[in-house]
Amino acid sequence: MEFRHLVSFLALAEELHFGRAAQRLHLSQPSLSAQLRKLEATLDVLLVERNSHEVRLTPAGREFELQARQIVAQLERAALAAKATAEGRAGTLSVGYNLPASRHVLPGALARMTDRHPDIAVSLWEKRTGPQLAALAAGSLDIALVYGHPSTSEFRYRRLLHRVPLVAVVGRRHRWADRPSVPFAELQGQECVLFAREQCPAMYDSIFRAAALNRISLTVARHADDPGATAHMVSVRPLVGFASVTRAMSMGLGAPGAGPVAVKLSNPVPTLDLYAVWRAEESNPATALFLDCMESLQPRTDEGVDDVALQHQIEQ
Repeated sequence: MEFRHLVSFLALAEELHFGRAAQRLHLSQPSLSAQLRKLEATLDVLLVERNSHEVRLTPAGREFELQARQIVAQLERAALAAKATAEGRAGTLSVGYNLPASRHVLPGALARMTDRHPDIAVSLWEKRTGPQLAALAAGSLDIALVYGHPSTSEFRYRRLLHRVPLVAVVGRRHRWADRPSVPFAELQGQECVLFAREQCPAMYDSIFRAAALNRISLTVARHADDPGATAHMVSVRPLVGFASVTRAMSMGLGAPGAGPVAVKLSNPVPTLDLYAVWRAEESNPATALFLDCMESLQPRTDEGVDDVALQHQIEQ
């Protein structure tokens, strides 16, 4: 069954006149009659009756007209949607993000995206850096908002947020729990709980870079890829974990209670930068539109309010 045969049949059903329908379709009457015969042969049903006085639809023809209109309308909608998607006016976009991006990037970017491109559906996925980049490479994410940036030519990137400080995370009974700040060199001899590097390479490297600057080695006694698991482990063992200041604030580390405590690190303070990352060979037009919605965001620091609030909690 050919789409043009449906269109021709619907024109004939509306006009009930071969001459007018053929003229409307820019066809000759013999061509229109031939298309109708092919359609009826395909269906093995008589759709139109005609004599020298009139043209009318058979009962089967009237029912087929209702269904054919729905098919043609759906195909027309599909064509419009495809065109809008190709032009970036509609479609879908999958964005991965971490906690600082959730707080400092997404609210403004999503508001602009909704205002400028309301027909683009944005899906959001909170993941750590490693899983985000893997999903980006696999095509299940279009944009990743992550710590650090990959060095391969497969991706492009833009810095959004810099100097996100890291803090130490310890239990209430740890000897650091009442200290407002600890020099990084004091991690020498401390047993640490750390995540696998592939989960967040930039954070992992920042921690070990600070250790190298102090010419100390870290003792990794436990592994925990989830920040919540790290908090539980340091609560029951004399371990030192690590978190961004943003994560520490979101988990209430340092607030009154029995949970773990965030302790500021110094000399040096390990820090992270937040980047938007996307595929170099990008085929989704909505990606560029979302990046434009982040264009007005200038790289800023996440020390500010979070750092002051965390310090206040530590000193309580």
